Amino acid sequence: MSSAEIPGANSGFWASAVSEPKRKYRFSLNVANIPLWTITKVKRPSFKITESSHTFYNHKFNYPGRVEWDPVTFTTLDPINPDATALLLKMLSASGYEFPDKQFGGDSYTFNSVNKVSSVDALNPVVINAFDAEGNSVEKWTLKNAFISSVDMGEYDYTSVDMMNIQVTLKYDWATIENINNRAFFQPSLDQPEIPDEFIGP
Repeated sequence: MSSAEIPGANSGFWASAVSEPKRKYRFSLNVANIPLWTITKVKRPSFKITESSHTFYNHKFNYPGRVEWDPVTFTTLDPINPDATALLLKMLSASGYEFPDKQFGGDSYTFNSVNKVSSVDALNPVVINAFDAEGNSVEKWTLKNAFISSVDMGEYDYTSVDMMNIQVTLKYDWATIENINNRAFFQPSLDQPEIPDEFIGP
């Protein structure tokens, strides 16, 4: 029996040249002044839905709660020039942090501290793009109100010749996605309208 005689043989993804999975290596991360070429890995925005439960007799009933967005972690090389370590410390300074000897060591004290406005301004916008084989953006994530929550500077090691890597963790309030271009039809039920792309965009 030929493929033409098999029901559905020519209607699956394998029969369409435009059906292509997203590839892990086709991405870019724009964050502050960190060069694109130094960033080797970034976690996609992810979320979880909290829950609460009610117990009655010997039964347990669960109810959805709040949506919480998980931290996004990215890895960057630490080249000598541009120096990623120095860039991250300058971002820390732009977030409102001052070393104690600079804040209280002079003739007058300053009472600056890390705050959300400065921390967000130091990074924004934080944008993750995914590309297709032709270089078109097929997925554009924007992290809203993102700021640095932790930095792991890596370690020196006499036994290793590996490149130095830095791991940075970002927290944010929520994330939006663009460039879907009507590729995700979703209708909750027959008596409800389709949810348009604009509902998950900025």
